[in-house]
Amino acid sequence: MSASIRKVIELLAGDAQADKAVPPTGYTATLTLFSAGAMAFLAVFALALSLATGRLADRWGDELARSSTLRISAPSDQMTAQTEAALNVLATTKGVASARALDDDEQRALLEPWFGPDLPIEALPIPQLIEVIEDDEGFDPAGLRLRLAAEVPGAVLDDHTRWRRPLIRAAERLRLLGWVSLGLIMATTAAMITLAANSALAANTQVISVLRLVGARDVYIARAFVRRFTLRALGGATVGVILGSAAILLLPSADTGGGFLTGLGFRGLHWLWPLVIPPLAAIVAFIATRAAARRTLKDMT
Repeated sequence: MSASIRKVIELLAGDAQADKAVPPTGYTATLTLFSAGAMAFLAVFALALSLATGRLADRWGDELARSSTLRISAPSDQMTAQTEAALNVLATTKGVASARALDDDEQRALLEPWFGPDLPIEALPIPQLIEVIEDDEGFDPAGLRLRLAAEVPGAVLDDHTRWRRPLIRAAERLRLLGWVSLGLIMATTAAMITLAANSALAANTQVISVLRLVGARDVYIARAFVRRFTLRALGGATVGVILGSAAILLLPSADTGGGFLTGLGFRGLHWLWPLVIPPLAAIVAFIATRAAARRTLKDMT
């Protein structure tokens, strides 16, 4: 049996005499349990934010990369001819899987969020839109623009590059913000547990003095504090993760029309990620409590 496994077993088993130096109840216990639970609850949402924005960036990138829009601005008597000419050009362009002109109802639906449902689209000089879907190889935008300029002078190609990059960059920054939030949550947990451990050590000065008189070493005493606070953090974080996961389940299910807000959650194997939070909180508590106990016991010498 390795030394690290032996230490873990000793930590979990504890020592009844040494545990008497650590108050089983009181405000330090409440502070540890509450802070670990609250931070774990928030960590679940930070983790869900990071994973959801990652999925969003991938989806936006895939959807926008496969589609382009051709806009035709021409006099009304030339609109039909230029639209047919543009469709003929697209039909003979390598890398274009399909192309179709949007009808009036589809264009009205695109403008409805800004102008309302009763927009008289037939009476307005609105450009004709053509949806272009690429195949796996994709087409050459520069070459297609040259052909369109020669054969369809009123056509403007938008390959969504200018839209794609800012959206993906924003999603990636949101994902980074989620991971930064997780780091801040862990740091806050460590600070709160350190405060609770210092308070518990200070409140039990007399008990620690008696243990020293009967021959207990500081390592023996510190181990009791580390064990008690580590298990408290583990228990509180477990409850927080359960509540956070339940709250995630109550969010609306993913919906294409709902966009980002209805996609905030875990998918598939991503549900295993919250299980990492309680052990991580226990590790943070172990490190923070051991450092606080050693420092405080040294000052008591």
